[in-house]
Amino acid sequence: MRRFIVLLGLLALLLMVSVPVLAQNAGESVHVVQSGENLFRISLRYGVSISAVASRNGISNVNLIFVGQQLIIPVGGTTPPVVPTAVPGQPTVTPVPAGGTYTVLRGDTLGRIATKFGTTIQAIASLNGIANPNRIYAGQVLKMPGGTGTLPTPGGPIPTPGVPVAGGFELGGHVFSFAYPAQMRGAGMTWAKIQITWDGSSPASVAQGAIDSAKSKGFKILLGVKGNSAQLAANPAQYYQNFATFLAGVAALGPDGIEVWNEPNINAEWPAGKISGTNYTQMLAAAYAAIKRVNPNILVISGAPAPTGFFGGRCANDGCDDDIFIRQMAQAGAGNVMDCVGLHYNEGIVPPNQTSGDPRGNSSHYSRYYQGMFNLYASVFPGKSLCFTEIGYLSPEGYAPLPAAFAWAANTTAQQQSVWLSQAAQLAKNSGRVRLFIVWNVDSTNYGADPQAGYAIIRPNNTCNACVTLGTVMGVK
Repeated sequence: MRRFIVLLGLLALLLMVSVPVLAQNAGESVHVVQSGENLFRISLRYGVSISAVASRNGISNVNLIFVGQQLIIPVGGTTPPVVPTAVPGQPTVTPVPAGGTYTVLRGDTLGRIATKFGTTIQAIASLNGIANPNRIYAGQVLKMPGGTGTLPTPGGPIPTPGVPVAGGFELGGHVFSFAYPAQMRGAGMTWAKIQITWDGSSPASVAQGAIDSAKSKGFKILLGVKGNSAQLAANPAQYYQNFATFLAGVAALGPDGIEVWNEPNINAEWPAGKISGTNYTQMLAAAYAAIKRVNPNILVISGAPAPTGFFGGRCANDGCDDDIFIRQMAQAGAGNVMDCVGLHYNEGIVPPNQTSGDPRGNSSHYSRYYQGMFNLYASVFPGKSLCFTEIGYLSPEGYAPLPAAFAWAANTTAQQQSVWLSQAAQLAKNSGRVRLFIVWNVDSTNYGADPQAGYAIIRPNNTCNACVTLGTVMGVK
């Protein structure tokens, strides 16, 4: 290992020597490459093309840049605000002039702006006469309270306030038969999600059918890709690389997004005894690099954990609560190796704007509420977009009584399902933080021990009230 690290150091020195020294022209800026960055992310940040940055810096292989490399950003890009260098053990202070203003960017929230300027949501809302802190818009000019902003650095780097992945808020649905494309379009859906499981030996072409099916019907395709937990348990380090190689092959087939694994915080999906956000981030890092080398435009989403409080706020042999799991991911650097944070919300039995009063036990747990899940993931990854890769409400209406394990949803009606889904979509859209909202699910007919059909928006009588309510949110005429 030590010899390998030395060789990497020598390679980096050789690369540094080989990069031509370019003179900076008027209007150009310089960017120093940080850990986890690639040319795609840098080009998005400055509003220029990958080819323009590569050409200006004499880069022949756009997939090969290194930490510490200085890149000249051509004229035409916009220079982002400078984040002061953190002093270890001390907070970073950004002076905020009294009476200053801030222009809201796409993806901003009052919470993010308040953190950036070291103030509170309430102070900004009060100064600007904002009645609903969740409703601000790109281009809005906000008066900022005077003083100094303090950005805490709890044992790590300051998270740079992020801008969601280009494309804004989009809606989609998890499909099984793909038999209802017209209803999906009527709901305002532009994405379809399909899950595939790699058996460890099949070629990447096993994903071709799902991609072709979505594309032929005019939808973007999100592939949720997971593998075999027993194979993973045998040799994790090797499996991470094998799985990444498989995903690189899938990326070459042209999907629009890939979610790396599914619910890796429970032993139904990840080997018992090896479940941790740190371990999962190793897989995610390998997958992200492999996918981006093939196609930097693919949206890479972290595998959404199962929302749970079963493990008492900790990790055990058989799993982790998603709270501690995503905090482990963040500490391991997951924010640098994904475009969007995956999350699931599928146990709601109250409206999504409700934050208390769930009638079940443990009613104060964050996973009982849409806003609780949103707030948790948004706070752990403050600079990243959020992607709901499953969000749904279970209703037994039109079916037999629910199995005992799902009896908590016995009183939810199909009408409540449709209304609550649209309300959640509206909250997600207004937040400026949600990139993708995938409804779980569109058309399952499986109503057994796992009553997936009870979540489906296509109900037993082939109606889809949720298609209408979601369509209203998405502005479908």
